[in-house]
Amino acid sequence: MTLKEDALNIGLIGPLPPPFGGMANQTKQLYKLLQGEGIQVTLVQTNAPYRYKIIEKIRGLRALFRIVPYLNNLWRVTAKVDILHVLANSGWSWQLFAVPVIWIGWIKKKPVIINYRGGEARNYFEKSIQWIRPSMNKASIIIVPSGYLKHVFADFGFKSEVIPNIINLERFSPRDKGGKRKETPHLIVTRNLEAIYGIKTAIEAVAILKQSHPRIKLSIAGSGPQKEELHQLILKLGLEDNVVFTGKLTPIEIAELYQSADIMLNPTTVDNMPNSVLEAMASGVPIVTTDVGGIPYIVKDGETALMAKVNEAESMANQIKRLLNDPLLCETLITNGLQQVQQYTWSKVKCQWLALYHSFVNHPGEIALRDE
Repeated sequence: MTLKEDALNIGLIGPLPPPFGGMANQTKQLYKLLQGEGIQVTLVQTNAPYRYKIIEKIRGLRALFRIVPYLNNLWRVTAKVDILHVLANSGWSWQLFAVPVIWIGWIKKKPVIINYRGGEARNYFEKSIQWIRPSMNKASIIIVPSGYLKHVFADFGFKSEVIPNIINLERFSPRDKGGKRKETPHLIVTRNLEAIYGIKTAIEAVAILKQSHPRIKLSIAGSGPQKEELHQLILKLGLEDNVVFTGKLTPIEIAELYQSADIMLNPTTVDNMPNSVLEAMASGVPIVTTDVGGIPYIVKDGETALMAKVNEAESMANQIKRLLNDPLLCETLITNGLQQVQQYTWSKVKCQWLALYHSFVNHPGEIALRDE
């Protein structure tokens, strides 16, 4: 198989916002940035809107109305591109959207890059590896955004390479807040309202801190199935004046929220390489986070973030207190974070993507399609 470098055309497959989730944002960002480098990119959207709105309300039917046009579009696009690059995740997303890319690419003799992300990969592999392995073995190469996922893949016998997520430093940047508001600190959480993200722990930590900081504020930016449960917890703890749900925000609104914050909380119980942590560092916001999954691969306790124990509100509250009472520690985390996040800029990451794409063009034999 020979590819012409001057006619390089990437087939990029993934979701687009809305909703403004991590993978959707990365797909949109990568699409625009690659085009900015003069590369032809053909986008295949995995969450394309339904032609008729009523279809969204019919569960079985909506899957059919999405997957059939998706497969038709994917088949047509594969015929005209040089490389297929699919952003993949665990669960049904893998089976419905990534697996067809691999097999269609294999049938048509086109290289397939699996760009896998998601902190639940290990759990998914443990339950379903017999269904995952045949397809995964047909991919040309597996790319993951963190050393953590590289380790997970290795445990299941898959070789992978790391190319990290991209952070937009033009959008996410520090702003002088005029000093930390010790009496009225503003904390933020920018995760969806799902049990795996541990938002309950953040709310309980605020209840503890309210005793010493009665005007403390927590803004929770996200949406999801836990909203009513979390709202009831807020009422139970008497935090109606302290905790606010902003709802799902656009990237621009999220950037403004970071710039208004004193501390960012990441109380998650499962994670890979959360964009929210990168965004907070880029925005000059000190971070209190759990140390699950891939988080220790991107921040270090006491250097670029403070670590709290999973599902332990007291631990999270204590780390928040340290930041509220130690301005020098805050500045250390901010300074180190701003330096650390530079490695995730497009100017750094693009070299890795372009080198990978051109390796298929210039040395196609070195990254051959897998046959077994």
